[in-house]
Amino acid sequence: MKFVKMQGLGNDFVVIEGPVTLTESQVAAMCDRRSGIGADGVLVVTPGGPAVRMDYWNADGSAAEMCGNGLRCVARFAVDRGWAGPGPFSVETTVGILEVAMLDDETARVEIGSAEVGESLQFRDLEFVRVSVGNPHAVTFVDNTSAAPVEGIGPDLETSTDGGTNVEFAHIGGGAIEVRTWERGCGETLACGTGAVAVAAAARDAGMAGDRVVIRLLGGDLIVEFDNDRAWITGPAHYSFEGVWSARPVRV
Repeated sequence: MKFVKMQGLGNDFVVIEGPVTLTESQVAAMCDRRSGIGADGVLVVTPGGPAVRMDYWNADGSAAEMCGNGLRCVARFAVDRGWAGPGPFSVETTVGILEVAMLDDETARVEIGSAEVGESLQFRDLEFVRVSVGNPHAVTFVDNTSAAPVEGIGPDLETSTDGGTNVEFAHIGGGAIEVRTWERGCGETLACGTGAVAVAAAARDAGMAGDRVVIRLLGGDLIVEFDNDRAWITGPAHYSFEGVWSARPVRV
């Protein structure tokens, strides 16, 4: 099976041209960083119809509703294969049809959809706010992201609800919002596109940010913009390498 390895701000993916059907164990094997290709998730991109189709799985093999950094990689993958022009085009996702565009050879601006800020949640000694960006997030604001208990709280809060949740630790300062994310089904990642939107939405809802926010992730900066109730992100999409995945039995 041919694949391309891509990444957006260090959030990395195995990208496969569809249509193809993958099992949970195949995805987990591909994403394994010791015995597989190594990635935070797998993207299947399928041409045809009025929109390119994107399907996404987390590193543990679980299907995910949405991936913002992955969507930027999908945009570049589709344009580079001639399935779409560099201007706006549509990508069909689990959460609906979203508009994407390549701004230059390596930078994509993609629609994430609505970000709905929900109720507050007290977990241990921190207060979180739930945010839905097509997928679930829990956001907290801290004094120092470097000292944030990402590994101490992240996995427990992730599994505290049915289906799990992504967990963001954020700090506002210096004209940007610093963010670390514990991603559902992956662990801590260098960047999370929907997590960036969730943090920006929570800050905006609390009156701490406006309609355009610079999110400073471990892998680099991402721009989040709101147009009424719709969120957009702008950032890079890069290739790492390509190869052929040889399916083999997976030991359980």
